[in-house]
Parts: sequence; C-alpha cells; structure tokens
Amino acid sequence: MIATFALGALAAALALYLTQRAAQLTGLDVRVSAAGQTGALVFLFLVVSPLQEAAEVASVWPAMTLKRFDQPFDGVVYATCSALGFAAVENVVVLYSHPAGAIWIARALLALPARVFCASLWGYALGRAKRNRHQFPLFPGAFVVALLAHGLYAHFVYGRGPGAVFAVTPLLAAMGLLSWFLGRDLALRAAEPRSLPPSSRRGPLSRLSQPPSLASVRAALRADDEPIRLVWILFGALATFGAMLVGIAAGVFAAHALHVDLARIDEHDAGASAPVLLLGVGLLASFPMSGWLVARAAGVHTLLEPALAAVLALVLTLVTLGFAAPFTVVFALALSPIAWLLSCIGAWLGRTA
Repeated sequence: MIATFALGALAAALALYLTQRAAQLTGLDVRVSAAGQTGALVFLFLVVSPLQEAAEVASVWPAMTLKRFDQPFDGVVYATCSALGFAAVENVVVLYSHPAGAIWIARALLALPARVFCASLWGYALGRAKRNRHQFPLFPGAFVVALLAHGLYAHFVYGRGPGAVFAVTPLLAAMGLLSWFLGRDLALRAAEPRSLPPSSRRGPLSRLSQPPSLASVRAALRADDEPIRLVWILFGALATFGAMLVGIAAGVFAAHALHVDLARIDEHDAGASAPVLLLGVGLLASFPMSGWLVARAAGVHTLLEPALAAVLALVLTLVTLGFAAPFTVVFALALSPIAWLLSCIGAWLGRTA
C-alpha cells in the first residue's frame, strides 16, 4: 500500500508535467476564463482526465501482480492508495501556486473525495476481475465513467468561478451513495452466500431501511416477461416535467420567504452563488416524487418504465437548454445522473410488490 501510494505520487508528478506541456503546446487550459467553455471542456476530457486516470491505473498495476491481491476489496484499497498519493502531490502544486485565498483551500479539499471516488470505480472493477479470474469486462466501462465524472467535477472545481463549487454538492452526495452501494456489493460477494427474504415481500418502509443490492436493482431494470409500456414512459416524462416545474417553483418560493435575491447569483462570487442551492434542492427533490408517482400509477413491479421516463425527460431538457441557454448544459449534464438515480429510488419505493 505504501509503495502504491508512492507510485501514485510519482505518477502525479509525471502527469502534471505532461499536462503543463500540453497546455503550452495547444494554448488550452482547464479554466473557462482562459480557454472558453469549449476549449476548457476539450482539454479536460481529452487530455487532463484521461492522462491522470491512466497514470493512477499504471501505478496500481504492480500491485495487481501480487498473490495477496485476491479479495474484492483489494482493488478499491490499492486504487485509493494511488489516488491519495496523486492528490497529495497535486494539492501541494495547487496550494504552492496559489498561496493566498481560501477558495483554493476549498478547491483542494473538494477535489480529494472526487479523486478517490473515481479511482474506486475502476478499482472496484479490478477487484471483481481478480476475484472472478476473468478478463476485465467491467474495467473499460468503469474507467470511462470515472473519466467522465472526473472531467465534469474538475470543470466545476477548477474550471469555473468560485461560485461554481456549489454545483459539486449534489455530486458529492451521489458519490457517497454510489460508493456505499458498491462497497456493500463487494462485502456481500466476499461473504458466504446466505438466503435473504425476497424484496417483493417488503413494504415501502422496509425497502427504505434495507436498501437493495446491485443484483436486485439490475433485475428490476429489466423488462422481464412483460412488454414495455410506452404509454407510461411518455406519461412519466410529462409527470417528470411537471414535477421539475413544481420543484423549481418551490425553490423560488423558499428564496422569497427567506428574502434571498436570486437575480444576484453570480458564479464569480461564492457568496452570491449560495442561493442557487435552493433551486437545486427543489429541482432534485422533484425526481424521487415523480418516480414514485409513475411507479404507483403504472402499477409496475420493475423500474424500467419510470427509469426510461426520467431518461426521456432529461434528454428533452438537455436539448431545450442547448437551444435556450447553452452555457447551462454542462450543469444539467452534471445533475442528470443524480436526478435519474433519485427517480429510480422513488420508483423502487412506489413499485408494486
């Protein structure tokens, strides 16, 4: 573990140097103020994020050859060690380059959990692969998801104004929830098989207190033997739109009741951007409610129709924002996976036993 931490630190030094050279050669930057939104996103997703994640994977690879790498959690442990070594060097460079300003301390602290989470995603896949003794079918997908999550998160933390750091609050919550699910899945795989009561016999409160496993969620997302009900997907998309409008209205009402001026929101001022959390909370709270309503109204026992309805509503929202306010599409993309997850949680609680 200590050796993997050290290799992660060395990988960070090399990756940061290569990133700096790439910025000098291309004239691009992670900051929107320096390269524009398009240039910053291109640099993040095509250079910075792939290079850094690949460097962390390379630093974990020696540990993969050890015989003691034989448990599902080992992939997460060694990936976390590599990420912590990488973050140690990265934060030293960031704070040395910006010695003054509390915002940079906040950015360094916020970047740490995301780096560990992204490494844990592909580390989870490595642990599964080593345990099952097969060629890494989960690793490519997990690596791509980690790359995308890393790029989006870094865009808000380092690429935009100080006020944009509030956009990572729901991302952190989603990372914590997904990490808990993945850790629980690995713990169940490491333990001896045991008989569990079928989830169909649990009531809503019992389902909430005893969250499902990943296997049961995957099973609920399949059509099973029933045809997909397109009518309920369209109805669910409309219901999701309506719930989103109600959620935003609730956020505006709460801001009015608290005497908060939403017109003063500015991403370049952290203090002026804080009220946007009211709108974000109201918007995200609408998704579990719409998922629950669609599942109850449709009378389904799977999550497929509510999940597809949420996907359709989110895609239409992204297309609309692309024409009306293109600069908000990045924020909507960051919130979309969280919104979909919340919709599935609501549908899980509302589905028919």
